[in-house]
Amino acid sequence: MPSDRSIRFGNRQEAGQALAATLLPFAASHPLILALPRGGVPVAFEVAKALGADMDLLFVRKIGSPGDEEYGFGAVVDGAMPQIVLDEAYVRDFGIDEETIKGIVTRQLAEIDRQRRLYAKDRRPVPVTGRVVIVVDDGVATGGTMRAALRALRKNRPARLVLAVPVAAPESVATLGAECDQVVCLSQPQPLHAVGAYYRDFSPVEDAEVIRLVAEAHDLRRHRTTGGINWYSEAI
Repeated sequence: MPSDRSIRFGNRQEAGQALAATLLPFAASHPLILALPRGGVPVAFEVAKALGADMDLLFVRKIGSPGDEEYGFGAVVDGAMPQIVLDEAYVRDFGIDEETIKGIVTRQLAEIDRQRRLYAKDRRPVPVTGRVVIVVDDGVATGGTMRAALRALRKNRPARLVLAVPVAAPESVATLGAECDQVVCLSQPQPLHAVGAYYRDFSPVEDAEVIRLVAEAHDLRRHRTTGGINWYSEAI
């Protein structure tokens, strides 16, 4: 889609509001908004609120190469049905056996579970099968993590898979467009040196803010599903 390459945002909230205005046509499909923590959460919250949509978190953990864990040859992606994405050529060329991969995946799933319990308490992942799913982050530079996330989500058969970000490198938008049904990006600066350069305030998102926004999004969802009726009352 066309984009204004000069756009800069005040903060993630403002970016989310601008993104939501572009995504409003999706509201009628009751989409699921998936946020990549932590930076994507304030952006996604504004989108979910404007569209009256459900919001959940999407955790992606790198599968690091044995002996060189900084090099990722795959990823584990959270969800009602967690998915694993592997660079099969790398696995074959370096002879990484199935048991080794299982061990790494088990550790990463445990870390995902710890993060989800921290941010979302006891709430389980929202299923994506058959739903319009919009994946939101505060920006995309190289796109490696997002590519793994989109590939994994596709395995769970959403009705439509959309990537929505305020800012991204043009080459990443082109590459990621092959992994989903649509990319919505407000700004594609060339070159993009750092996502944070396109925000006046790009302060780190603290755990407490993620917890607050996830809880508020959950409350908004519960309010919608009960028709605005508060079924809870304080003990007298």
